[in-house]
Amino acid sequence: MDALSAQPAWALALAGVGLMVAATASARLARWLYAAFLRPGKPLRRRYGEWAVVTGATDGIGRALAFRFAGAGMSLVLVGRSPDKLAAVSGEIRGKHPRAEVRTFVLDFAAEGLAAKVAALGDSIRGLDVGVLVNSAGMSYPYARYFHEVDEELMRNLIRLNVEALTRVTHAVLPGMVERKRGAIVNIGSGASSILPSYPLYSVYAATKAYVDQFSRCLYVEYKNKGIDVQCQVPLYAATKMASIKKASFFAPSPETYARAAVRYIGYEPRCTPYWPHAVLWFLISAFPEPIVDRLLLNMSVGIRKRGMTKDARKKTQ
Repeated sequence: MDALSAQPAWALALAGVGLMVAATASARLARWLYAAFLRPGKPLRRRYGEWAVVTGATDGIGRALAFRFAGAGMSLVLVGRSPDKLAAVSGEIRGKHPRAEVRTFVLDFAAEGLAAKVAALGDSIRGLDVGVLVNSAGMSYPYARYFHEVDEELMRNLIRLNVEALTRVTHAVLPGMVERKRGAIVNIGSGASSILPSYPLYSVYAATKAYVDQFSRCLYVEYKNKGIDVQCQVPLYAATKMASIKKASFFAPSPETYARAAVRYIGYEPRCTPYWPHAVLWFLISAFPEPIVDRLLLNMSVGIRKRGMTKDARKKTQ
């Protein structure tokens, strides 16, 4: 006690702050470990409702989540632009989960008349106990390019698919959840807006995903006391067609690997990175000064742009 009282006040204050910081960091680490590895997923059908509506259901993360929902005993409404792909995916789901009821709805989010088409989707699900909505449909650039190189069609489609479509589908499905006083909405965002400090040469894509992040957070606050859980999931890279990654790896998982983690997070945090190696990358990225990360990302994107332009030029000469 004498040794402690002999310390100057500033040293004791500094030690106290250090202990508080260490305790806070330890608590955050414990919470993350529990969520990533121990926390059970919610019983989706019993907690939220019988049906799940999935956009972008014929490829990538949307397709993988549809299989997960069917395995959890949910019925499905699959939304996509290709009738043939929708038929193929619904057939695969029925083959693996014979008891699952699967409906399909053809909707091209990039086409004109989006408002009327989404209204028709809303009419088609009226009366169904829709418990989960996953907004997975979206698009990115064919390859990196400076903003002044983004043409009108690409810019329009990015905004229409990533912002307008997601907003309109949510607006169409949400009233039924409010009436039933339960539901879960999962919007697939991107680490490009929520993890990385910038995403140069993909500026419009990153900006649309920032909209998804903030839109989801606001809805989470608005509807939490109405029994509706709204969440934005922010993966980094995954082995999907949109990411132009053909082979899965530890840090770029297959859609199936990502979906396995994603379903366990539904109904919890308003923003999350379900695949734990992505969360580790998030921590590591945040430890570096932003200007350094910005420079690394810019160099990476410039390289992608160069390879994309070379590939385009090769196609034109064939």
